[in-house]
Amino acid sequence: MSVIIRACKLSDLDAVLEITNYAILKTTAIYDDDARTMVELTNWFLEKQEKNFPVVVAVQNEIVIGYGTYGAFRQKYGSRFTVEHSVYVNADNNGKGVGSMLLSELINQAKSQNMRTMIAAIDASNEASIAFHRKFGFREIGVCHEAGFKFNQWLDLLLMELILES
Repeated sequence: MSVIIRACKLSDLDAVLEITNYAILKTTAIYDDDARTMVELTNWFLEKQEKNFPVVVAVQNEIVIGYGTYGAFRQKYGSRFTVEHSVYVNADNNGKGVGSMLLSELINQAKSQNMRTMIAAIDASNEASIAFHRKFGFREIGVCHEAGFKFNQWLDLLLMELILES
């Protein structure tokens, strides 16, 4: 599998939107109910660029098959060295190492931006994502019970952290 990780471009946003909306409509990975629009996603992308937060894509045979990003964990000045990340891979490529490539790149970029802590906010029932993050050294730091409501059920949100060593 020849996969390239690179910075996201505006021309990649159609694929990013498709991956995002699949996660919204079919999973509890994103606690939204409504699919995003291209306008919303474009604004999100431009805001990431403006704030110097990366959006990276995984490309195979010139097709975007996954993406990752991070942004501010909290809007408080004292939290400026802590970021929360997201990694999404299209359903056909789950479990093939694409997510690992994306998260590795995000960790490297966070270190190069002198970030100290990376947070993962994961639906507590998502055992695959929890195990994935453990492989990278993330540790569980707490559960926000009934923090989300989707698919007619309350969802617990698990927080995991990775302290970024320089």
